[in-house]
Amino acid sequence: MEPKLKPMELVAIPVLLALLSLSNKANAGPQVPCYFIFGDSLSDNGNNNNLPTLAKVNYLPYGIDFPQGPTGRFCNGRNMHDFIAQLLGFEDYIPAFANSRGKNISNGVNYASGSAGIRDETGTNLGVCVPFNEQIKNHKRIISIITRLMQNDSATDLLLRKCIYSVQIGSNDYINNYFKPEFYETGRSFTPSEYATLLVQQLSLQLKTLYNYGARKFAVYGIGQIGCTPYAISVFGSNGSECVAKLNEGATLFNDRLKPLIHRLNNNLPGAKFIYLNPSGSPTDTATFVMNSSCCTTGGGGGELCVRNSKPCSSPWRYVFWDAVHPTEALNKILAESAYRSKSPLEASPLNIQQLAMY
Repeated sequence: MEPKLKPMELVAIPVLLALLSLSNKANAGPQVPCYFIFGDSLSDNGNNNNLPTLAKVNYLPYGIDFPQGPTGRFCNGRNMHDFIAQLLGFEDYIPAFANSRGKNISNGVNYASGSAGIRDETGTNLGVCVPFNEQIKNHKRIISIITRLMQNDSATDLLLRKCIYSVQIGSNDYINNYFKPEFYETGRSFTPSEYATLLVQQLSLQLKTLYNYGARKFAVYGIGQIGCTPYAISVFGSNGSECVAKLNEGATLFNDRLKPLIHRLNNNLPGAKFIYLNPSGSPTDTATFVMNSSCCTTGGGGGELCVRNSKPCSSPWRYVFWDAVHPTEALNKILAESAYRSKSPLEASPLNIQQLAMY
């Protein structure tokens, strides 16, 4: 459904966008005019709240360290993209598409949906979600609104070329698809190598669709070490290892195909700049962090989420995992700093987000 607009907002937004553009030129405002976010529960900030799904977290103890309390973020506080938006210079959080109204779309929109994947069927074992293909359709609706408000197709095109498009998706295509044989056929239909190739081929088409809609600056994330989450270890067992090997091997196969795709897209799509970001960062001082346990009591959702109204640990800033899958605010800050500033090609290639903003 298209966000509703009030009459005054029809006048306010073109003026606001013009002011944003001028402030960017003067280096007094955000480094880019807008930030669009696509993905799953690692990025979701409320799009699943009103959907019939187990993958939603609009209840305590989620948001216990967030100023507005439980908002639908799968975390005790801010998620990684909240921190990145702050690093980019935005004063406000990027609004969820489900809550986007009028002028608050001017800095971008967050389309991410918990349990969503590259494939449309991914995550449906938990209920309704918004898969990447549908998120792209939602973005097209937002573009039509911006175009109508700016009353100029060329101005809209120019604006979108300057915005950053963040795409962090694919984990659920494994943990809520390929490795759920009781719900999905993919694990029996494809080898891990074939499945990774299939996913990246589909992702390539989706990224090209966003490009055709005007996107030029892309921050694309690989899949993290999904086999090292408390949930994965409890469900699959690790045979004495620290992580579940087959899940991490799936993520590695995906990432190994995604990296050359980023290179090809940069070579083949005029004016575009794609960067690959490694989401597998960790605290530099691991001795002070709890690495293999959740801060909250889990069992909600599909078993991996916090139990509603349960009492969490007293020091979430010392934990890597908030629930059995999702990072704490403390780790999200570390991951955001890495994506934004890292000079290591193992973490950000060929640019980091700060450099992408200036591109």
